[in-house]
Amino acid sequence: MSTEPTSRSGSPAKSTKASAPARTDSTPVPRTAVALGITDPVEKARAELKATLAAIEEKTNVPKRVARSTDRVVADARGFARSNPNGAIAAAVGIAAAVGFAVWGIVRLYTR
Repeated sequence: MSTEPTSRSGSPAKSTKASAPARTDSTPVPRTAVALGITDPVEKARAELKATLAAIEEKTNVPKRVARSTDRVVADARGFARSNPNGAIAAAVGIAAAVGFAVWGIVRLYTR
């Protein structure tokens, strides 16, 4: 005789415990994606809601996006400075001159 709990109809009862989705590959699922192995409709809806909220957070979190962009630009600038130090010096002088010229122009327009 089976030791599995049965429903009133005699068929095996469904477990009320939420089981983790079975994944056959080892690649992680991004926070904004839903795993493919989910069969329970409630668990699938929860996973979709979680992924949607994560996507909204990624898109609307401006400080986090600015920090990532800043880190990327700084890393690119450091790489450029390592590979071409003279070009980095020339770029820094050019940027400083452009900023100085812009400030001078704004002050001159304001004082007229």
